[in-house]
Amino acid sequence: MTSSGEQGSGSVPLLDTHCHLDRYPDPATAALEAERGGIVTIGVTNLPSHFEAGLPHVRKLKRVRLALGLHPLASGSHRAELPAFRRLLAETSYVGEVGLDFSKEGRATRDVQEASFREVLSALAGCRKFVTLHSRGAESRVLELLTEYGVGPVVFHWYTGPLDVLDEVLRLGHFVSVNPAMVRAATGQAVVSRLPRGRVLTETDGPYVRVGSRAARPADVSVVVEHLASVWDSPRERVTATLYENFHTVLSHVTAANPS
Repeated sequence: MTSSGEQGSGSVPLLDTHCHLDRYPDPATAALEAERGGIVTIGVTNLPSHFEAGLPHVRKLKRVRLALGLHPLASGSHRAELPAFRRLLAETSYVGEVGLDFSKEGRATRDVQEASFREVLSALAGCRKFVTLHSRGAESRVLELLTEYGVGPVVFHWYTGPLDVLDEVLRLGHFVSVNPAMVRAATGQAVVSRLPRGRVLTETDGPYVRVGSRAARPADVSVVVEHLASVWDSPRERVTATLYENFHTVLSHVTAANPS
């Protein structure tokens, strides 16, 4: 396993494409740790106000990018925050966490969530971004709406839905990001085994995912890299390079703001 300060092979960095940096006890330290470790990290946010508050603190960093979010489980704030989402969209090439949650936790607000997600997709249809999204219990509906608005490719973060829907996600050109919790669980391993090498990215979903007794941090994507190296029967250097190539494939579709 790589240490917290170790990059991938040579000059190819590790990637954490979905990390809630603002949810750590000390967000600035978490971001700086990722930066010093050479780990490309996408710091997702739950609301535009959170993005706006955090943006000044990451602008000076080369490896850390902040994503503009409208989390489905924060639907009570959506009406007030949607104008800011539209206004701030030009400030970043990264969007997340957005999407739908029709699990028990989010089922009661599904109509509000869908109305908000339609607003997000409408905005994205005219300016493509790197999008990392939430789809728990709503995988089919998320896919339908992405197709309706012509948005993609996007990254399905921590996919937990039916495997036949996953096949359709992949057929339509989308990507899936994998975290340490997924590679520890049989259900997550089943998802990983279904993914073509060219459609995989890595994430931690820290601090919500645990690694041992502590919250996952960006360097813990190395756990996923090691699992992929075993599953693919490939040297970890080749795995790291493939993941980085995949990341740049998604970035190649970005048409607004600077994705570097």
